[in-house]
Amino acid sequence: MTKKFNLYDLGWNESFEQEIEQYSDSYSIGRVAVEYRNLYKVYTEEGEVLASVSGKMIGSAAGREDYPAVGDWVILDKIKDQDDRTIIRGILERKSKFSRKIAGNSFEEQIIAANIDIAFLCMSLNNNFNLRRLERYITMAWDSGSRPVVLLTKSDLCDGIDEKLEQISDILFGIDVHCISCVNKSGITEIRSYMEKGITVAFIGSSGVGKSTIINELIGEIRQFTQEVSSIGEKGRHTTTNRELILLPEGGVVIDTPGMRELHVLDVSDSIDTAFKDIEELSLRCKFSDCTHSSEPKCAVKEAIKNGTLSKKRYESYVKLKKEAEYMDRKLNRKAELQHRKSSKKPSKVSR
Repeated sequence: MTKKFNLYDLGWNESFEQEIEQYSDSYSIGRVAVEYRNLYKVYTEEGEVLASVSGKMIGSAAGREDYPAVGDWVILDKIKDQDDRTIIRGILERKSKFSRKIAGNSFEEQIIAANIDIAFLCMSLNNNFNLRRLERYITMAWDSGSRPVVLLTKSDLCDGIDEKLEQISDILFGIDVHCISCVNKSGITEIRSYMEKGITVAFIGSSGVGKSTIINELIGEIRQFTQEVSSIGEKGRHTTTNRELILLPEGGVVIDTPGMRELHVLDVSDSIDTAFKDIEELSLRCKFSDCTHSSEPKCAVKEAIKNGTLSKKRYESYVKLKKEAEYMDRKLNRKAELQHRKSSKKPSKVSR
């Protein structure tokens, strides 16, 4: 018999209660722990079960976002025997979701983790250190509805930590940042301070930045497989292949995610304004309210770049993300329009 789970330990709270009142007598509730191909591992009060989505869900799904993701709370057929597979009938409303455009030419959304409270954005202090990439992660974390916290990992490999912290300070705007070394066991206590019963955190970052190693420290055992840093270019090696939800022994829930080589944004226009608060505030001081920061006179943004108070590279990153978000918005709206046209062309059923 598999271990039974307390839903509140898994992150359940009263905000979900009203939504499931109509289902409580006929169905079970669980949280998706691992997503496989056409199959999900779900943690429930009855134990750990395997489940697949119902035919009705498949038929009504417009895209990947309509399928369960790791961290989702799902409605299941009543569980009678833990050895049997069950059916997922629905997904409870997501309180937050960290998502990106899937890799490749498709414009579908891929949900990395759902219903997370804190997004630990991991970037190592060796050759992986990249301010522009971190700006992108921060933007997407704000868009997810979770709280971003930056973890600068592998601090034992960096001799110029103070310099890196100074560089990063210009893009944080109230976001906590911690330097972590699993070799020296430094910073782990700070990470534990965020963890408590019912809180869900997701570790997000590129391949090989040490996410799984940190999780092993939190668990207290080597559960997540890790590999040493490569001697070529100080690159970490990709280890995690599945997103996985893990219940910590001292309380709290962790979601480990595979490293992301591509991080294309969706429509994150509002979150860009939050992540680039300094540029948005400068824009308010421009002479013209519709200033494009290109050739207009008395442009506060151009002046800030000229006098060095705003990095030209940061402004270019801001412009790039804005254009990417606008492009994605047009593509996604076009996709939605085509799907609507396609569905409206289907002949309506007429009763005899």
